[in-house]
Amino acid sequence: MKRQFELVVLLVAAIGLGGCASSTKTDTPGQDGTDGSTGSGADTGSAPAQNEAVGESIPQAGGSERPAEWRVHFPFDSSTLDEEARKIIEAHGRYLVANPNVKVQLEGHCDERGTREYNLALGERRAQSVEKLLRVLGVTGNRVNVVSFGEEKPLNADHDEQAWAFNRRVEFIYQ
Repeated sequence: MKRQFELVVLLVAAIGLGGCASSTKTDTPGQDGTDGSTGSGADTGSAPAQNEAVGESIPQAGGSERPAEWRVHFPFDSSTLDEEARKIIEAHGRYLVANPNVKVQLEGHCDERGTREYNLALGERRAQSVEKLLRVLGVTGNRVNVVSFGEEKPLNADHDEQAWAFNRRVEFIYQ
């Protein structure tokens, strides 16, 4: 009887440890080499300077104008939109509302730090944060497609903070 009790205790402990192990490998902050304290100031990795001409646009056939800036950048380990990113997204939202036949793909990207799985999830969260704001601005759902490339398509192949800041982005790809 005592032997069976010990066996049950070991089995419950093994199941509990197995459950903990599987949940920590997914979308946990810190998987990319951070301490999970986003915004603590330890490594803020501020976004690179955006295009100075946020309000500029590119004339399109039919008289409409598409925004010239087609990237928004993010701080380290974050999918939060700053004021500069919001202005760029609002310009794209106005363009999309004025052109109901145009579709866009939002491509989320990350820097090279972190696991492949974590960066794919972070890139998706970044693209989804842009998508959410576009929906608030009146862009219908079937016109926006979200894709994450994680760290697979860097803009800058260097391994320093400036390169990483450029690689943390969402790009607007019109179709």
